[in-house]
Amino acid sequence: MAALAWLLIPLFAVVGAAIWGSWASRNKTIGDVAELAGYARFRDAMERSHATPAASDSPSSTTTSAATAATGSPSS
Repeated sequence: MAALAWLLIPLFAVVGAAIWGSWASRNKTIGDVAELAGYARFRDAMERSHATPAASDSPSSTTTSAATAATGSPSS
């Protein structure tokens, strides 16, 4: 019986290695496609959020209008 136990240990190790090897070499491209699509949506959203304030106001016009409101006369 002890000999059978010593033969089963390597057999279980081989079966475990085969299962792990098949899991490690599985096709992982499905998750990459979804991940890249999510990154593209994130990048588009960031471009839209940065483009909106820059198109409506520039930093110099905001500073000038704030200076005009504070002093009552144009600063330039």
